[in-house]
Amino acid sequence: MADVAAVAQLSEADLHRLFGARTARAFEEGEVTEDQRRAIYELTKMGPTAFNSQPLRIVWVSQDEARDRLVSHMMPGNQPKTAAAPMTAILAVDETWHHKFDRFLPARPQMGQMYREDEELAQETGRSNAFIQVGYFVMAVRAVGLAAGPMTGFDAAGLDADLLAGTGLKSLVIVNIGRGKDPEYGRGPRYSYDDATLTL
Repeated sequence: MADVAAVAQLSEADLHRLFGARTARAFEEGEVTEDQRRAIYELTKMGPTAFNSQPLRIVWVSQDEARDRLVSHMMPGNQPKTAAAPMTAILAVDETWHHKFDRFLPARPQMGQMYREDEELAQETGRSNAFIQVGYFVMAVRAVGLAAGPMTGFDAAGLDADLLAGTGLKSLVIVNIGRGKDPEYGRGPRYSYDDATLTL
């Protein structure tokens, strides 16, 4: 990333830590501490969302009975690594986010009325902004020196009915977290600038 570092405002080492890291599929032994979890959240919450809405919610699942229940909802290929990860986070959207404008946008709480009158728009807006925060969550995990293994291969409806019942949350992404082991295979190809961008 030397050529990027020449333009970016971060060191090459920091760029590699944030953007060069690999999706973690296996982890070393060792816990993810409460301080690390809090730091991950403090960084995640600073990502931009529409109206400062912050609809993402994080459900930490440690190694106990709740982890076994979570694993049961994962696709078969994702079960072993989820069972073995030091920490797993369910990243979910708060479906009642639009009823809280007085908290996250106290200067203009009346804006929530538009979403309360259009539930489909409210849920679409909540999900799209929560997914923005998912990206920041992964970067926050890397920023505190850990590795992230985000996955969408799970039975969301089953998980929501089990672990998230009665919370008003709907799961989006599962992320395994810890100190990652080096992958056994090379990085997949990435599209070039010319292939993936268009200037109008």
